[in-house]
Amino acid sequence: MQLWITGVASPRGTARVAAQLEEAGWDGLLVVDSQNLSGDPYVALAMAATVTQRLGLGTGVTNSVTRHAAVTACSIASVQRLSNGRAVLGIGRGDSALAHLGRAPARLPSFVRYLRQLRAYLHGESVPFADIDIPLDVAPPMSELELADAPPASHIGWISDRGDTVPIEVAASGPRVIAIAALHADRIMFALGADEARIAWGIELARDTRRKAGLDPNGIAFGAYVNCGCNPDADKARDLVKGGLTTFARFSVMHGKASGPVSDSDRAVLHDLRDNYDMKAHTRGDSRQAGVLTPAFIDRFAIAGTPDQCVARLRGLAALGLDKVAMTGSLRGVSEGDAALSKALLETEVLPEVG
Repeated sequence: MQLWITGVASPRGTARVAAQLEEAGWDGLLVVDSQNLSGDPYVALAMAATVTQRLGLGTGVTNSVTRHAAVTACSIASVQRLSNGRAVLGIGRGDSALAHLGRAPARLPSFVRYLRQLRAYLHGESVPFADIDIPLDVAPPMSELELADAPPASHIGWISDRGDTVPIEVAASGPRVIAIAALHADRIMFALGADEARIAWGIELARDTRRKAGLDPNGIAFGAYVNCGCNPDADKARDLVKGGLTTFARFSVMHGKASGPVSDSDRAVLHDLRDNYDMKAHTRGDSRQAGVLTPAFIDRFAIAGTPDQCVARLRGLAALGLDKVAMTGSLRGVSEGDAALSKALLETEVLPEVG
């Protein structure tokens, strides 16, 4: 099972971090795409590609609203070319990137259309102009120009399907998005927490969706976003994951109903989290929303504990069939010393036992 780590997109800082991560033994780095909170992910990934040799590089995650599918395909394919085939495209319906534009996550039909277009572009295929939903009041049809000749469809000429196509990874937590991902992604990255029962539910739902569509149920890979904090002190380990966990756990109850297998007590925490979520304190461990997480909830939905406990939990996820885990560690509003210790323990005592 590959072990990746998530981080912010810093045009200069990401290159330094990527070199350190490669040296420490991580398999890959995913950077966020949230234009109001961090730098441009593709610039950051391109910079990281120039200072690394084997580290995987990708978005964790971009969305289907803030960039046209052709722009996203062009950007990640550029990283793919620069890194000699190490890029992946992580995508979801959007969260903080859209919230800071006054919008909620993308509607499902739009998301599906975007994924289809994205796959076409990345495979060197064309997208009909009729399928491109740029509003006419923003830009009129090209026919108004009365050109002598023009492209018949939208095609990225320098991208070809030569066997190095960028894999598409869809971040999914609810049953409808999991089903969509099962049909349109190369890998589903579950955002269901670290609870084995919940991830097993997501895997079976995805496989069943593919069976019903006449597809090979084993023809898709599975991974997960997992919040992880490593410390001999259980309370300190829990504090490290609180901020990131509020973000990921909220996805399972974002629209009002908790998705996936969940106990009554955990359902109550999820609803409290939704009711108390402050986007201005997004990812902060000292936020109001972090305060509603109970120790029992954290222990099920995140991996928080000693190195041996982290190894055991990760091995359990691998046994379910996950071939990739993207760890979100300590974010904002936590002890910098504890965060540094957690990263060091993960790199020296966890990665060698799991990766």
